[in-house]
Amino acid sequence: MTDTLRPVETAVLDAAPTASGSPQLKRSIGIVGGTLLTLSCVTPASTLFVVVPDLFSSLGTATALTIAIGSVLCIAVAFCYSELGTLIPSAGGEYAMVSTMAGRLAGWLVFVLSLLVVMIVPPVIAMGTADYLAPIVHLNPSMAGAGVMLLATLAGLLDLRANAWITGVFLVLEVIAAAVVAVLGFSHGERGLGSLTSMQVAGSGGHTDTVTAMLVVSGLAIALFITQGFSTAVYLSEELENPRRNVARTVLATLAISTVIILVPVVAITMGAPDLSALTGGDISSMVTAWSNSAVGTFVSLCVALAIINAGIVMVIQNSRVLFASARDKAWPEPVNRGLSRLGRFGSPWVATLLVGVPGALLCFVNLDTLYGVTGVSVTGMYLLVAVAALLSRRGKHAHTSAWRMPLWPAVPVLLIGVLAYILSQQETGYLLWTGGITAVATLYWAFYLRPRRETRWLVSIPEDGQDEALSGVS
Repeated sequence: MTDTLRPVETAVLDAAPTASGSPQLKRSIGIVGGTLLTLSCVTPASTLFVVVPDLFSSLGTATALTIAIGSVLCIAVAFCYSELGTLIPSAGGEYAMVSTMAGRLAGWLVFVLSLLVVMIVPPVIAMGTADYLAPIVHLNPSMAGAGVMLLATLAGLLDLRANAWITGVFLVLEVIAAAVVAVLGFSHGERGLGSLTSMQVAGSGGHTDTVTAMLVVSGLAIALFITQGFSTAVYLSEELENPRRNVARTVLATLAISTVIILVPVVAITMGAPDLSALTGGDISSMVTAWSNSAVGTFVSLCVALAIINAGIVMVIQNSRVLFASARDKAWPEPVNRGLSRLGRFGSPWVATLLVGVPGALLCFVNLDTLYGVTGVSVTGMYLLVAVAALLSRRGKHAHTSAWRMPLWPAVPVLLIGVLAYILSQQETGYLLWTGGITAVATLYWAFYLRPRRETRWLVSIPEDGQDEALSGVS
């Protein structure tokens, strides 16, 4: 992790401008620091303990299969992110990539979807804290989640390299927790590997219900959300050294590592759960305690609580960069742009950080099922637009730009577009309406404010050193 430690530059109050006048973040982290931050945003242990139980309740023994299918789809998504992220290394992430390749309106829509995701995901994870602090203290889930969001906001105001160390330590603890669950689950196996495809879930009145193919397809939106954090490497690309090489490496490595950390314990839990009702209930902490003792259960729970705090810190860091980039690209009225683009003494966009963390604390008091549903639809829609941009990434001048190139292009983005469109069509109408309504309002903002001011608003920029940086050793 020594490559995350570089001499600290003089602190600034405003973002450093590029030669063209656009403010720019400082490149201060290497591939190890970037991978630690990205893995922490995937937050495999907190995802395993907070999000996966929701899948167990609806998919039962088909949960591992659904996550495995989602992970395979994410390989294609990661290819798209890797190619676009090395072509367009910007803190704007998806919206910078899509705007450049597919047009300003498409970029604006993907920005809105990404903003929904970055605002909703942290409180969704944070609200799981209370369950895993229960061995020590009983807290209201919403209050505990809000506290975690405020703590993460304070940490997000610090220097990014310091956060790389903090999140690295927490990441080790959550990986240990996931490993303990996997070992205990496999050592107390109640059923064989065939159970992973038995497609059973506990129904009402003690009956066993069959998990249909349509339920699995519907669950894929949440499965995609489970490993979604690998895209953080793209958001951090302005602060990664040599982004045209390190973005692709970080995206692909993070997806591989996080899939193993999440999927292996899910398989172990499926095989080791005492009965189908316990598996469908999804109370992983109780299963760990039953497999071992209360001390081990408490240790795992505390590791998960730390993992959730870790996730909150990294997500606030990532999400503040999205708002920072949108201000730099003139998405808002000028006073708002000036505020969001200001940097504090540690080099972090402090106004943007507060605007992510404080509303996130308030969202901890919103119905959790609604947050899950809107997030799943938003992530799927965002991936769909990124796949469209990847399909267009080799036309014009971009065809000759040095960058990491995905294998099997254009088959990969074409197939991904078809699959993601079908997954969207299988989501609940209410969640589609919520997400569609927000997108419609954003489209009106585009039509009546941004588009008439196209010469002065929504000017998506790419850092100059990112554009001009030579590629060494990248295929």
